[in-house]
Amino acid sequence: MTTYNYEFSYRKLNVYNLSKELVKDIYALTDRFPRMENYSLINQLRRAAVSVPSNIAEGSGRESYGEQHQFYNISLGSLMEVMCQLEIANELDYVEQPLFNELEEKIIFIHKMLKAMIKKSRELSK
Repeated sequence: MTTYNYEFSYRKLNVYNLSKELVKDIYALTDRFPRMENYSLINQLRRAAVSVPSNIAEGSGRESYGEQHQFYNISLGSLMEVMCQLEIANELDYVEQPLFNELEEKIIFIHKMLKAMIKKSRELSK
């Protein structure tokens, strides 16, 4: 198999790399959830988490700033979905409070970075 040394621009974005780390954190966390949550909260949480870096990558591949803006907004919505589902998991005692706090801090940091990207893409699309 040939490996190509091709640089995709999204790979250089800190927000993309941090959101991929969040995905790994979510997968590790949900591995410890009760199996009865396999097709509900686990699936929802994982899908929302994966959607964050996926939409950043897709947006960065778009030609127009308007399209980039749209995908970055979708990414932000998915990030908020992750936060909501983590809150629910915390209230169900699936997540210990210190870990919840740590994940919330990561989400806040990613949120700030995404908001900056959204603002910039909005300005450039005008």
